[in-house]
Amino acid sequence: MVGETVQLRKAGTTYKGLCPFHGEKTPSFTVTPSRDSWKCFGCGLGGDVFSFVMQRDSVTFPDALRTLAAKAGVEIDERTKREDAHRARLRDVLETAIAFYHQVLTSTSHGKPALDYLHGRGFTDATIETFQLGWAPDAWDVMSRRLVEKRAIKPEELVEVGLASPGKSASRGVGLIDKFRGRVLFPIRDQNGAATGMGGRILGKEAEARAAGRDVGPKYLNTPGTPLFDKSRSLYLIDKAKGSMRKGGQAVIVEGYTDALMAHQAGFDNVVASLGTALTPGQVALLTRYGKRIALAYDVDAAGEKAGTFGVQALQGLIGQLAATESGIELDEVRVVRLPDGKDPDEVLRDTPDRWREEVRTAQPIVEYLVDTYAKTYDLKTPGGKARFVDALMPTIRSVPNVVMRDQYLQLVQRASGVEHAVLLEVLRGARAGGASGLAAQRDRGGAHAGGRESRFSADAVITAADSLPVGEILRGVLPQEAELLRLLLLVPEIQVRVLDTIGPDQLPSTVARELFRAVLLAREPNDAGIRPAFSLTSLVQSLDPETAALAQAVLARRDPNPRELSDADLGYEIERLTIDLEERALDERSLYIQDALAEAEQAAREATGAAGGGGAGSTPDPAFRASMDQLVRESQAINDQRRSLHRRREQAHLLSRPGAALAAPPVRA
Repeated sequence: MVGETVQLRKAGTTYKGLCPFHGEKTPSFTVTPSRDSWKCFGCGLGGDVFSFVMQRDSVTFPDALRTLAAKAGVEIDERTKREDAHRARLRDVLETAIAFYHQVLTSTSHGKPALDYLHGRGFTDATIETFQLGWAPDAWDVMSRRLVEKRAIKPEELVEVGLASPGKSASRGVGLIDKFRGRVLFPIRDQNGAATGMGGRILGKEAEARAAGRDVGPKYLNTPGTPLFDKSRSLYLIDKAKGSMRKGGQAVIVEGYTDALMAHQAGFDNVVASLGTALTPGQVALLTRYGKRIALAYDVDAAGEKAGTFGVQALQGLIGQLAATESGIELDEVRVVRLPDGKDPDEVLRDTPDRWREEVRTAQPIVEYLVDTYAKTYDLKTPGGKARFVDALMPTIRSVPNVVMRDQYLQLVQRASGVEHAVLLEVLRGARAGGASGLAAQRDRGGAHAGGRESRFSADAVITAADSLPVGEILRGVLPQEAELLRLLLLVPEIQVRVLDTIGPDQLPSTVARELFRAVLLAREPNDAGIRPAFSLTSLVQSLDPETAALAQAVLARRDPNPRELSDADLGYEIERLTIDLEERALDERSLYIQDALAEAEQAAREATGAAGGGGAGSTPDPAFRASMDQLVRESQAINDQRRSLHRRREQAHLLSRPGAALAAPPVRA
């Protein structure tokens, strides 16, 4: 699998090549078959084949697992086989409908008004063809009848995929009503290009119908939630935009299908549409796989009074979403594009593309934008206006996790309002105090709620379940040290913070172990007031994807001694021992890389010396080669020193864990 992406050549016991994840001229990407692992010693990325696919394709662990299973011809289990086959069938149904609607638009008289509309909006035939735009005739069941009668598609499949709904009378036609009628259609695809749903813009006699009191539905209509489509986790044109977003590090988000389409037609192919004015956490998570800078090209309505606009409150909600995630996005990288008054993005893109380019380049950081917006909303010449201005912004400032940035934003508020910095700090602390008590109460309620259900995930409950997991098979996919460490994290929540301060998820070699570790990390992430939520094992397992949840349950099902019965000293020793084992494994990996590099360099030197001087004894090594060799030797010596340090740490930890030791492990922190 790795060899399909990276050109590898054998180097001792490993294989080397140029890293596909960062630019380099000297190979530092290494595959170690004996460990089923890869590591780039240039950018630091590494892991197993699952993490490689996740990094290469920017997909989640379950998606990487399915990709590899399909490639290897391996069925994960019967349930997954049935689910995947069913989803594949639904995708076929959806693709058939997309082709039907596209043909109606481009090849029939029924589609001519819609085609004229699209041409009038500036869209070319090439764009219409590339993005498979379509037209749904203004009739009750024309699509359903055609696909059922001519394409052997079952009525229930059309209902399940969100293209139709059951009619009141099954005696008429095929007993279905098409969801989309009298609408231009925009196929929606996931990041891999697979069809998931559709969006439709109403055309035709909309005004007359509304005047006559007939309900024609919303102006824009999306496929309802289906096994394939989740609006909150979908972005229009993400499959076309992800490459450009990854290359440039920036995503531009617009509201509508036509805005995104016009951007791509104009050559701005890092643009996606959010399928509405609300930007959800799932959409933010999808974006951050590809870029860390986000530009919002929305029609922002400061007063929140205009229909179909993105309100300031929604911007503040977005800040809260980003602050609550580990997306790596800093708020100064989230910016608002200022569009000319009364202009939609597609108009600017069509008429003045250079203006679009410049507005995106000079987009204003989101918090600065909010400060400017509220400064225009409130009368800052009056005490009441100043108070309302500060009150409006303080929840946003409080949600900023970076202390330095938070202070800079407070200075912006001070300059705009004239309110002293000390007063703003007092307001900020007062807001935090209120928030802390509320969160503390929520934490207490959560802990009490979780306590009554925790036993359902005991080892006995897992092993004696009717669909008992193949514990041994699952645990073979991770190292013993990983399984032990995860078991400690799950069964002894009191030591979680201590472990999280000692080792990070990326130090675990196995992807599924990393995923479970990260889930625990996110579950214990403190809020801005420093309060950590209570840990609920039940809630954690229920939030995991099936593969990661299976590992959690398999770890819990092991017949090891209960770690809750260990003393603080023994727990401290176990944490230190497992951490040292994992650190030593990383050192071994680095040492192997250096030894292979030394052997390779020495072989190259012998060949060069023989070619230059016929193997004479007086040949002088190239200075650059000698410097490179010296550097490798120094790294090898440093690794040996680190290994000796690990051995001393291991001995010390063992001594401290013995009964009667003067000092036990550090006190456990909740």
